[in-house]
Amino acid sequence: MPVVPKIRPVSDLRNKFSDISRIVHESNEPVYLTKNGRGDMVVMSLETYEQNLFETEIYLKLKEAEYQAASSKKRYSHTEAMAELRNIINGDKPVTQKRKSNV
Repeated sequence: MPVVPKIRPVSDLRNKFSDISRIVHESNEPVYLTKNGRGDMVVMSLETYEQNLFETEIYLKLKEAEYQAASSKKRYSHTEAMAELRNIINGDKPVTQKRKSNV
């Protein structure tokens, strides 16, 4: 079911701040504020804002990974990828760097 945006006049920010605060915390959705009938600003809880930042960062990292994958024909098996991650976590040289230095 789609979420209906919550739209309030900007004067409610001054006159009904506690209501707006309750709404953004309970719903985890932003409240859109209007001024003279036009969109002016958005209010959201800090938790929602941080979640949006996190999701944006993940999205950008996925787009970067897609770009890198498209620019290279090299592919790694699951076993190779996991070995690479274990080496990085353990502070060892990544397997790909070891291969390059042995060539």
